[in-house]
Amino acid sequence: MKNPLKTGLLIDRRYENHDPGAGHPERPARISSILAALTKAELTEEKSPNIKRIAPRHATADEVRLCHSGDYVRLAETEITRGDKTLSTGDTNVCAASLETAYLATGGVLETVDTLFRGEIANAFCAIRPPGHHATPNRGMGFCVFNNIAIAARYAQKNHGVKRVLIADWDVHHGNGTQDIFYEDGSVFFFSTHQWPLYPGTGRTTDTGAGKGLGFTMNFPLPKGTRQAVLDAFKDKLVPEMKKFKPELILISAGFDSREGDPLGGFKLTDADFAELTRLMLDMAQEHCSGRLISVLEGGYNLDGLASAAAAHVRELQKGEAKD
Repeated sequence: MKNPLKTGLLIDRRYENHDPGAGHPERPARISSILAALTKAELTEEKSPNIKRIAPRHATADEVRLCHSGDYVRLAETEITRGDKTLSTGDTNVCAASLETAYLATGGVLETVDTLFRGEIANAFCAIRPPGHHATPNRGMGFCVFNNIAIAARYAQKNHGVKRVLIADWDVHHGNGTQDIFYEDGSVFFFSTHQWPLYPGTGRTTDTGAGKGLGFTMNFPLPKGTRQAVLDAFKDKLVPEMKKFKPELILISAGFDSREGDPLGGFKLTDADFAELTRLMLDMAQEHCSGRLISVLEGGYNLDGLASAAAAHVRELQKGEAKD
C-alpha cells in the first residue's frame, strides 16, 4: 500500500510558554526560530501539499507513567505548581507554565504517533520543548522534564501493537534517560552518537544493555570536532544492526546541537549532513517498517543553526515522501 505523500509537522507556539529564565540556552525562541525557517522554506501546511500540521494534545499522567515513576511525576507536579524555579532532581529550570507545556510536549508526540498509525502521514518532525532524552524514570535533568521519545515508544507498543522500536539519538549529548529506561529491554534498541567527554558523562562503548536488553544499546562516544565519524557510525554500524533487529517503528532524538557553531557542543555537522542522516533513516524505515519514522526535537542552541538544520531535516523528510 502506497504511503501518503505527507510529512507530519508538530509545532505550536504554546511550546514557548516554558521559560527556564533569562540567558538560558534552552529558550522559548527555539520554537519561533524553527517556525520562521520552515515558513521561509515553504515547509508548512500552508505552503506545501506534502506537509500536514498536527495539533498537539496534553498527555495524561498515566501516559507519562509509561516511562516515569509515579513518585517522580507527583514530585514534578508538586514542585512546578508551588513555584519552584528548578526541579530538585537535577538541572532543569522551570516556571509556572512548565508543567502544562511538558504535558503538551509529550502529548503532542503521542498524537503524532496516533496520526502516523491512522495512515494520515508517512513520517513526522515534532518541534517541541522542553526536550526529554535526559529524563530518567525518576529524575528530570539536563533541561528535561518528561522523556517524550521514550514515552512515545512505549505508547506505540501499548496502543498500536508495535513490538520492536529503534530510537536513534544524534544529539551532541548522550540520551542517558532513554538509555536507562530501556537498558534491560530487548524490544527497544537505543543507538547514540555523542561528544565525549561532555554532559552528562554517560554513554560508554561498554554500555550495551543488561538482561533481556543485552546487545540492544549501542553507544559511540566521539571527540570534540567530530563530523564524519557520526555519519560513519550510522552508515556502518546502525544500518547492518537494524537488518537483524528489524524495527517496526523508528524514532529519532533529533538534537541539532551536534551542528557546527552550537554553544554547548563541539561537533561539526552541517545542514547537508543532517539531510544525509535523514535520508539514511528514511531508507531504513522504508526497508523495515513501511516508512514509519518520527523525529523529536532535543537540543540545538544556536538559533540560526538550529533553524537551518531543522529546515534541512524537514525538507528531506517531505522530499523523500514526494518521490514515492
